[in-house]
Amino acid sequence: MISFKRHRRGITLIIVILLCLIVAGCNETDGSAQANNVREKITAVSVQEVTPRPIRDVLVLPGETEPLYDIRLAADLNGRVEWIGPQEGNDVREDDLIAKIDVSALKAALESAEASFTLADKRYERRKELFDRGVFAREELDRSLTERTQALNTLRRARVEYNRGFVRSPIMGVINKLHVDVGEYVGRGDPVADIVNVIKIKITVNVPEVDVRYLSEGQAALITVDAFPERSFTGTIEFVAYKADPLTKTFEARIIMFNQGRDVRPGMIARVHLLRRVITNALVAPLAALVDKGGERIVYIEKDGIIYARTVTIGIIHQDVVQIVSGLEAGDHLVVTGQTEVEEGMKVVVK
Repeated sequence: MISFKRHRRGITLIIVILLCLIVAGCNETDGSAQANNVREKITAVSVQEVTPRPIRDVLVLPGETEPLYDIRLAADLNGRVEWIGPQEGNDVREDDLIAKIDVSALKAALESAEASFTLADKRYERRKELFDRGVFAREELDRSLTERTQALNTLRRARVEYNRGFVRSPIMGVINKLHVDVGEYVGRGDPVADIVNVIKIKITVNVPEVDVRYLSEGQAALITVDAFPERSFTGTIEFVAYKADPLTKTFEARIIMFNQGRDVRPGMIARVHLLRRVITNALVAPLAALVDKGGERIVYIEKDGIIYARTVTIGIIHQDVVQIVSGLEAGDHLVVTGQTEVEEGMKVVVK
């Protein structure tokens, strides 16, 4: 009986010891898991020291490229087209002959007027010589002068009418379109050719009333064209309207840019970058460093390995940086990578 009791006590002791070992093992496992969790919560971040620096306040406005001059030449005479010189795509200079309309009848009238003037001029010169010698009366000389003047006026009108048959370019440019063919009959006012000047391009933009005070004629502008995303062009403000559009309340501004290579064509979408001002000592942050939290703009600051959240107010946005008006101070260590993985009070490791 005594042996059985001792045997049962031994078994109970063994069970208690085993239970203690199991509990100790579980505690050790839980402790290890908790330690691992702590280690997992330590996030690596990159920081950037906030220092004052200049930032450009740039106004970007969309527009469309247009040729500086876009001329439609019209016939100034009724008649058949006898000749066309330059073809579509050809360069022309100012006063180059584009087309010729039949002027045979006008040529005959011009030759007759030239002959009449020559006769009247010679008659006047002879009578003036006789008048100087006292042979001719003043009345006869005056009559001869009047005849000469009338003949000269008739000649001038004949020349004007004759020259109407010669269609000339009023500008330097490129033939963009021909509206007639040789042998075709045209009436006065009918289109003959379209000429565009693309050596200079103009871009018209609508400036908001709050920004027009920053602009002035002669001010430089940077221009980008959607068709050439890798390039930028320079231009100059040629005109700023003094009166706002009554519907949009914006002011029209015209920018001129050189297009020497003629790569930019009329009708392309352009964006005009106009400098409003430069803030010399601005506190700025990368746009990517800002985190939206329920409508508030938040940035995270690292100090001694601890994360602190700051609500900020922004100002100017230029390219990929933004001015921080309030919420940051010079010398702060701004989190610029890993900001979406941290929270207030977290421990971090700075890379």
